[in-house]
Amino acid sequence: MAYSLYSAIPKKPLNSIFISSPNFIFSTVNKHIPCVTPSIFPCLGGYCTWVSAVSSSVAETEEHLNRHASPGIVAKEYADLNLPERFSEDVGNLRIRQHVNPLRRGLMIPAEAPNWKEVFEDATLPLMVDIGSGSGRFLMWLAKRNSSSMNYLGLEIRPKLVTRAEYWINDLGLKNAHFISTNAMVSFQRLVSTYPGPLMLVSILCPDPHFKKKHHKRRVLQKPLVDSIVNNLAHGGQVFIQSDVLDVALDMRNYFDAVPDKLVHIDSVDPSLPCDGDGWVLNNPMGIRTEREIHAEYEGCKIYRRVYKKVQH
Repeated sequence: MAYSLYSAIPKKPLNSIFISSPNFIFSTVNKHIPCVTPSIFPCLGGYCTWVSAVSSSVAETEEHLNRHASPGIVAKEYADLNLPERFSEDVGNLRIRQHVNPLRRGLMIPAEAPNWKEVFEDATLPLMVDIGSGSGRFLMWLAKRNSSSMNYLGLEIRPKLVTRAEYWINDLGLKNAHFISTNAMVSFQRLVSTYPGPLMLVSILCPDPHFKKKHHKRRVLQKPLVDSIVNNLAHGGQVFIQSDVLDVALDMRNYFDAVPDKLVHIDSVDPSLPCDGDGWVLNNPMGIRTEREIHAEYEGCKIYRRVYKKVQH
């Protein structure tokens, strides 16, 4: 029987950002998910302009990104986490490079798998892995709501973000969340293959687009990583991908569509899931949006989503 991947996610308080939505995959889920900006609105404004010009931009900061969205919009979405802005008297607020070359020699060394029994209170629980977890707020929000039913692992290439995320989960007292600073392209297989429980969900949400064609090899999703995800995913497990950049979304979709004997798109097993005419899932199924997703939708950008399920033929 398929694992209830999105079960136990409680209803988020209704506000101007959220609309009521039918259950995503499992009938036991009762939640609200965000409204997608209608496609008739053009993709204008700061964030989308930044996206289109990112290949020629210099290092950006989280502070810079926040100026492109309405004041406090991310803070409001994640308000119930009550995270401190200054996480360390020594480090204070972080200025983070948004773009990292994952092929740099120092980032091609696989991370050692931790002692999972020390990392998680119950290392046999189903596991979600978020590749490119960024600040970690998205994963922490899920972990807080599923503290006894699922473990959450964030893989992030920028170590300062991981340092802050680990500080935050300790502050929240979360025993089912962990972050590792690593290059997922080279570490995913080693990490998940040693995990005692089943891998039930892998998410790759709004990864760095690396627009220039010569930089496409830097994109996180390459065939070896796809093979590793598919081979380690438990039966009934799912893959959730999304991007506000169509070219990146198509690139990811093509990789996962290429293994139809192992993965099927969720609309083929759940016809009630709303998709547009091109097969993109209309709403974020997780009950909370990522920070980049919040910025993009605020600026009127469309989010391209796909959800795959592992099947046995």
